[in-house]
Amino acid sequence: MNKWLFKWHSWLALAACLPLVVICATGSVLVFKHEIDRLLMPEKVRVEVAGPRQSLDALQTVLHQGLPNHEIVGWTLFDDPQRADQVYVIAHGSRDWLYTLVDPYRGEILAPAVATDHYLSDWLLELHYTLLLDDAGIIVSAVVAVVLCLLGISGLILHRRFWKNLFTLRRHGRRIVYYSDLHKLSGALASPVLLVLGITGGYWNIAHSIEEYQEHADGHEHPIVEGPMYSRDLSLDALLAKSQAQLPGFTARYVSLPWEPGRAIRFWGDVGSANPLLSEYASSVGFNADTGEALAASDIRTAGVGAKVLDSFRRLHFGNFAGLTSRVIWSVLGLAPLLLAFTGGYLWLTRRAKRRRARHKRRSKQRAAAGVSTRAALGRD
Repeated sequence: MNKWLFKWHSWLALAACLPLVVICATGSVLVFKHEIDRLLMPEKVRVEVAGPRQSLDALQTVLHQGLPNHEIVGWTLFDDPQRADQVYVIAHGSRDWLYTLVDPYRGEILAPAVATDHYLSDWLLELHYTLLLDDAGIIVSAVVAVVLCLLGISGLILHRRFWKNLFTLRRHGRRIVYYSDLHKLSGALASPVLLVLGITGGYWNIAHSIEEYQEHADGHEHPIVEGPMYSRDLSLDALLAKSQAQLPGFTARYVSLPWEPGRAIRFWGDVGSANPLLSEYASSVGFNADTGEALAASDIRTAGVGAKVLDSFRRLHFGNFAGLTSRVIWSVLGLAPLLLAFTGGYLWLTRRAKRRRARHKRRSKQRAAAGVSTRAALGRD
């Protein structure tokens, strides 16, 4: 059993090594995505709190004036008051999402509308999510996430008694022994986090792939945006007030605006909860994009266990459920596959070379024995 499982574990690791290392390395960096942006382009992502925020309607007017040939399709309202709003737009005659950054206090557009992978951290996010292979990359990433889970489970089974010598590192022995100890130690310590990352990332990628297939099974792509997809007579501030009336304690964190016919205007946000794993987008209220009529609301406080578990995937994947402490742990342990790939590769190559030498030695002995038998037979003749 163990011998078969060891081979299965080794071949899975070899097959998924490169994409797995890329995904885990970029993910560890992206835990601190905003900090990277703040370091590289503070004038775009950071703002000075100067009184109350301007209204959504006022900021919407600023965006329409600054980007006259674009439609607003998404709007992120961060809980950090010093972060600029991130607004997604689509240019007329296109279906490609762009985004810009807005100072919500001064009512000023801080950056031109650019592709979602324009800046360094955005490019790293695209690499992490799709391996720069578009929709095909999402499927590959989903497979890699499943492999990560299988590697974690099989590794724990193979070394199920790891707790007996958890912190054993025989540094003064042979290199293969030291690397073997290091491989087991790093795998055992990182496996809970890696399993969480594999399960959550795999779920999102698989769900996204299924959704895209269902929407485009007939070959149709997302429609090209030519103009407003919702009534410009609707007030976003009035709709937000209705959302807060429907869900007491509701704080909007993202506004989803239609990017194709039939979509609703939907406010996603937080209603406050003692559960640290519930995300800031756990609840939502929708409105008809033409009339502003309220649609079904979703309150995470009254949702079932399944909905709460799925919502917790966001914080569990990004590791931001316990502030800086959990983010640091996620970032450090997320790099474990790099060490596991190095030590596992070394162990595999060393054992393979050892088996090759043993096989060569065995064949040499067989040839030598055959030669002796031949000479003996000739001597008798």
